[in-house]
Amino acid sequence: MFEGWDAAVLARAQFAFTMSFHIVFPAFTIGLASYLAVLEGLWLWTGREVFINLFNYWLKIFAVTFGMGVVSGIVMSYQFGTNWSVFADKTGPVIGPLMAYEVLTAFFLEAGFLGVMLFGLERVGHRLHFLATLMVATGTLISAFWILSANSWMQTPAGYAINADGQFIAADWLKVIFNPSFPYRLVHMVLAAYLTTSLVVGAVGAFHLWRDQHLPGARVMFSMAMWMATLVAPIQILAGDQHGLNTLEHQPTKIMAMEGHYESHKDGAPLILFGLPDQAAGKVKYAVEIPKLGSLILKHSPDAPMAGLDTVPRENWPPVPITFWSFRVMVGLGFLILGLGLFSLWNRWRGTLYQSRLLHMFAMAMGPAGFMAVLAGWITTETGRQPFTVYGLLRTVESASPLAAPAVASSLIAFVIVYFTVFTTGVVYLLRLMAAPPHRGEEGPRGDIPARAAGITPAAGTVTGGAV
Repeated sequence: MFEGWDAAVLARAQFAFTMSFHIVFPAFTIGLASYLAVLEGLWLWTGREVFINLFNYWLKIFAVTFGMGVVSGIVMSYQFGTNWSVFADKTGPVIGPLMAYEVLTAFFLEAGFLGVMLFGLERVGHRLHFLATLMVATGTLISAFWILSANSWMQTPAGYAINADGQFIAADWLKVIFNPSFPYRLVHMVLAAYLTTSLVVGAVGAFHLWRDQHLPGARVMFSMAMWMATLVAPIQILAGDQHGLNTLEHQPTKIMAMEGHYESHKDGAPLILFGLPDQAAGKVKYAVEIPKLGSLILKHSPDAPMAGLDTVPRENWPPVPITFWSFRVMVGLGFLILGLGLFSLWNRWRGTLYQSRLLHMFAMAMGPAGFMAVLAGWITTETGRQPFTVYGLLRTVESASPLAAPAVASSLIAFVIVYFTVFTTGVVYLLRLMAAPPHRGEEGPRGDIPARAAGITPAAGTVTGGAV
């Protein structure tokens, strides 16, 4: 099955596989935790029963998703010691403390309040319970802060020195944490998490409105989700544009791969909409392009020169076909999300938000789009960094453990079998929960539901996505 693959390629495949399963869960739980805090706050403020019914409805889904995120996230940190021991040794003095900070802040915050949030609504008082919900939501954001700081340092390393043993050490922790790409990537990821959650909530609301347009819970959740898509999608597009400009400054080779610019353009680069990148030939075949628009977008001048991969040694080229297409998938889904928000706004103005079958079909079809966009964005940023784990400083092939290929292949096969078995079961259970509409007197999670999540590690996990 993996004949001809060396240990480093297999280790990358294993990290990519497990990371792809894991990342969708924190992307959902970060947004869902904040949504739960909003629902409970609205209930305490207005006293409307529909908000507490929706809170309890989505709290059960949060508990299961949180547990699945923990299970998939635990594996990630072990791979640093098994498949990527050289990377762990070289970057440990920098990456290790950042992960420890996540445990000391996000983990303790979530572990301390998660059990209260899940099972304490009628035990600790409503205000204290709301505080617990806020703390869990804050914990997910803090977790994202530290994990993205670690990953961003690998993308745009700063504030480091190299000791006599060849290890990266922190010379300035503020520069390490707030490295050049970190603020852009943090904003981009958190907004992506909120949009991912809004699309799932909107799809569930649309599904139940399709069957009964008068369900109060479905109407409220669908309206809230569509407002989120309407307001956040354009902000996300702007944030993505700023992130792209930052990437052009600090990781120009990645931008060349994303744009398919094998060749330099002295008088303005085109925007290649579609085409077939040919890594061996060093060109994009059958390119459909708009002249000079690439320079206009990236440098705000249609005649601005743009360097291409012909200025970069071939051994430092990223895998252009993967990076090129994953970027277009992410951008295309982003504009579809914007289209859904605008279409919902038009129906809201017409007074048909809860009656439009076309809108509800569109919302249901877009339910998985957030997860797909997050995956596409992660693939773009990680493959675009290749062939380095620490951009420009530590190559991927030099980061792998000295293992034989069969040893890595056997663990990869085991992961594939276990993950598909366990997570297929979990997703089926989640879909069953979502298939039932929220109703009056909705109960929250009980101690006997799957994924007893109280007091366990945060859903974001200790993940940097480093080796893919």
